[in-house]
Amino acid sequence: MAEDPTQDAKRLDPMEPWRAARDSYMEAWGKTMVDMVNSEAYAQSTGAMLESYMTVSAPFREAVEKAMLKTLEQMGMPSRADVLSIAERMTNIEMRLDDLDAKLDNIQRLIVTVGAGRRSKAGKAPQPSKKKTMKAKPAKRGKK
Repeated sequence: MAEDPTQDAKRLDPMEPWRAARDSYMEAWGKTMVDMVNSEAYAQSTGAMLESYMTVSAPFREAVEKAMLKTLEQMGMPSRADVLSIAERMTNIEMRLDDLDAKLDNIQRLIVTVGAGRRSKAGKAPQPSKKKTMKAKPAKRGKK
């Protein structure tokens, strides 16, 4: 068997000095960039640049929004405003249903409380009244 050359104590790597130089350069560049980005002057200049970009791009953005609305309308699809309107309506319906549910729970609680009060006074549950109900007479059919 031949001896493995990787088991030598140290192999000669001709690229090692270049890697070391690259690493030290990247480290120095990174520190410089962090210092620059964390400065107040950088924040102000970036803010001014973004503000001017937003001002210049506003007419283009509005034109694109109008074109998109017309396209969606022609395709019979809802716009963002339509979807938001429906979402608001559904939220309103959900809140009203919750309110109705709470009111029905209160009514049911009152009915149970009143029923329990009647049972305790009479000693037994109240019986339904036995009124005679009149049955409807069938309508007479005329001869043809």
